Amino acid sequence: MSDTALPSTPAAGPRGARLLPYVLSLPALLVCIGILVPFFTAAYYSLQRYKLSMPQRRGFIWFDQYLNFATDSDFWHTVYVSLVYTVATVVLELLLGLGIALLLRERSRLNNAASVALLLPLMTAPAIAALMWKLMTNPGFGVLSWVIAQFGVTDFKWASSPATAMFTVVLVDMWVYTPFIMILLLAGLRSLPTQPFEAAKLDGVPAYFVFFRITLPMLMPYIVTATLFRLLDSIQQFDIVYAMTQGGPGDSLLLFQVSAYLDFFQYTNVGRSAALMMILWAITYALSNVFIKQWLKLRERTHGAH
Repeated sequence: MSDTALPSTPAAGPRGARLLPYVLSLPALLVCIGILVPFFTAAYYSLQRYKLSMPQRRGFIWFDQYLNFATDSDFWHTVYVSLVYTVATVVLELLLGLGIALLLRERSRLNNAASVALLLPLMTAPAIAALMWKLMTNPGFGVLSWVIAQFGVTDFKWASSPATAMFTVVLVDMWVYTPFIMILLLAGLRSLPTQPFEAAKLDGVPAYFVFFRITLPMLMPYIVTATLFRLLDSIQQFDIVYAMTQGGPGDSLLLFQVSAYLDFFQYTNVGRSAALMMILWAITYALSNVFIKQWLKLRERTHGAH
């Protein structure tokens, strides 16, 4: 019996080895299908005049939807609002995250505990965080409204006024996502070689010179990485803005995702909603290419390739 069983063992081994790469790649294939099917579906609908309220008028208009955006003031308003929101959140979170990372750079029990505590907002779902802030900024009973009233600021509208709605949602975004940038930059700071800093300290080099000439250039790949992640996330923001204001007051916070959502579910304009999402994809694709190329150049420069 043992003689008959031995020949089958070598044959099973190579067959299993040949199948293993396909089995391991199956989850990636499923994820790819899960991404490509909605993508091509959106591309298909973006070429049509398709309103759920008027299905009889459905038909292909090809690229007319995109051409109409060139003269559509609502579309350009969406572009403007999205850019303002993206630039404001990314720049402020980078500055604040870098400042906190510099404060926590030295390894100690207190700094380690503080870095863990500061990660707590990141563990909160953005929509839940927005609802928490909506309660805290309520003019009638919100704790933040009460706090600023102690400093003489009364009847501050927060997200209920077009003049302050952008400030409010940017504040919520900063509270949620600054810890993400902080932890990335803190990991980068703690991984930097110590020799240049020790030499600069022995030579009595000023702190500002060390920061701008040594720390910042060596940290730049981490900054670019953090910027890329936050840039792509901010320009696609939906949950914080929709949970806070549903894109209002009026059209003051109609970001790409919010505008596309309202076009689909409120105005039943499937074609315009899909076209907006395809334009958003093109923007994120272009930004990803630019930042990845810059990141590769910085990494090569850091490793002394140039």
